[in-house]
Amino acid sequence: MEEELKCPVCGSLFREPIILPCSHNVCLPCARTIAVQTPDGEQHLPHTAGGLGGGAGGGGDHADKLSLYSETDSGYGSYTPSLKSPNGVRVLPMVPAPPGSSAAAARGAACSSLSSSSSSSITCPQCHRSASLDHRGLRGFQRNRLLEAIVQRYQQGRGAVQGASAAVAVAICQLCDRTPPEPAATLCEQCDVLYCTACQLKCHPSRGPFAKHRLVQPPPPPAPVEASSAAARKYPTCPEHEMENYSMYCVTCRTPVCYLCLEEGRHGKHEVKPLGAMWKQHKMVWDQINHCTLKLRQSTGLMEYCLEVIKENDPSGFLQISDALIKRVQVSQEQWVKGALEPKVSAEFDLTLDSEPLLQAIHQLDFIQMKFPVTVPPGPLLQLEKCCTRNNSVTLAWRMPPFTHSPVDGYILELDDGDGGQFREVYVGKETLCTIDGLHFNSTYNARVKAFNSSGVGPYSKTVVLQTSDVAWFTFDPNSGHRDIILSNDNQTATCSSYDDRVVLGTAAFSKGVHYWELHVDRYDNHPDPAFGVARASVVKDMMLGKDDKAWAMTEGGVCKGATVGVLLDLNKHTLTFFINGQQQGPTAFSHVDGVFMPALSLNRNVQVTLHTGLEVPTNLGRPKLSGN
Repeated sequence: MEEELKCPVCGSLFREPIILPCSHNVCLPCARTIAVQTPDGEQHLPHTAGGLGGGAGGGGDHADKLSLYSETDSGYGSYTPSLKSPNGVRVLPMVPAPPGSSAAAARGAACSSLSSSSSSSITCPQCHRSASLDHRGLRGFQRNRLLEAIVQRYQQGRGAVQGASAAVAVAICQLCDRTPPEPAATLCEQCDVLYCTACQLKCHPSRGPFAKHRLVQPPPPPAPVEASSAAARKYPTCPEHEMENYSMYCVTCRTPVCYLCLEEGRHGKHEVKPLGAMWKQHKMVWDQINHCTLKLRQSTGLMEYCLEVIKENDPSGFLQISDALIKRVQVSQEQWVKGALEPKVSAEFDLTLDSEPLLQAIHQLDFIQMKFPVTVPPGPLLQLEKCCTRNNSVTLAWRMPPFTHSPVDGYILELDDGDGGQFREVYVGKETLCTIDGLHFNSTYNARVKAFNSSGVGPYSKTVVLQTSDVAWFTFDPNSGHRDIILSNDNQTATCSSYDDRVVLGTAAFSKGVHYWELHVDRYDNHPDPAFGVARASVVKDMMLGKDDKAWAMTEGGVCKGATVGVLLDLNKHTLTFFINGQQQGPTAFSHVDGVFMPALSLNRNVQVTLHTGLEVPTNLGRPKLSGN
């Protein structure tokens, strides 16, 4: 956590930390060294301040001036002074004391000038954002009391640890659970672990796998860094040739070897490479590990710092930095995923896959074709979640059971007559989805399917029961109507472009049941003569409805603009009846009506009609009015 508690300017633990607008922290004394002053009335930096920029000439000074004041409205710029602190951060030089004054007085004058007759700014040493200072100067920034308390507690804890470790002048056991640990008595050269006598007997007995380990006296306390760095490096030697150092790397055996191993040993015919080249290649992996370790250490330090912040019993101080701390954690997480987990190995690190043993094993395989006896296929499974009905159409879907080895050449779909009669074939083919149109409304149908192949026909599937719609929903048919018919309102409103009568049919066909629909007269000009009724599919469409023997219609009687014409087709009684505005027009218009009929209408350009379907058969329609004396 220590890196979280160090000032980015001086590199030491924070002293009187203040929070910059960008949420980073800096020591108050250090902030005085990185503040930039500009006298009032000037639109650019003075020459002395401009000379601190990165450029040596006047062009560099001008660029620095513009970079500081180009974003004065937002309070942020990108100007960075040029001198460097011990931690690598650019700082301003100390203002020389005027002649005849003390250094302390000069520093006081410099600090007070930040809040008097000059406009000033300070650049964050971490994100390089600049913020303008108000009349209070650096004292206008909030003091990070929480961070200050954590630094104080950290210093106290570090002092205690340093005092305890200073008292230890001898090597201690690395496995002791006693407090304090016992002095080390032996060192295992293979394990590189220090043991006291008790721990050596308990954890490292001189038998079994440890019998060949070499135990020596523990080394003296570590020498200073300067002495240890001057010690001669000990190069590893070949275990088979003790006097020879490793010089090559055997790629086949993946082990370092000496030159005698190549001349006399078993590595003579193996592929070898220089040891230094292989070390550089494999060192890239260690660079990746070190990079991840650094990221992990930074993340761990931030985590420990967050825990210390949570421990502080200072609500106002916590709320002061909580948003910035949450943002830092989020940024750290994104950087960890993006930076630490990206591979750092360069393209020079070649990985090869030895596929020769695998290819030899494949060539030695003997493939045997397993032939199952061809039998009739089993019964298909109806997919009920895909089976549905719409109006007088039904859709069925099926599939074969899993793990079916018998081939399938096709399927046979059967349907009854909707009245409990015999099944009949309605589809034969290879598809597993079928829609049957033109069924009776308000009827219950039973369906089943079976599969067949060269060996015969398999058993039936289970029977599914499907119910068609109680009432008919349909529109005018744009495909079967005369070309002069004009449809709109989703094919529910019809008119004509010709003065002659033209016929248009509905999209539904009826052969059973009782059906009722209505037509509303939207426009009725110059006494036209529209006709309402039913017709066969082959009716003549360029003359008035009812002029041939394939249509049954009403052509006159009470029809006007705003009127509603009702058509009642009762195929159980084989009758056709008409109504106008809810009143029956005379007795039953037609009897002995048998076969398949479609709703029909004929009209010319003086009439516009809107169709209304999906209606229940009314039970309270008025009877015809009788006239008498």
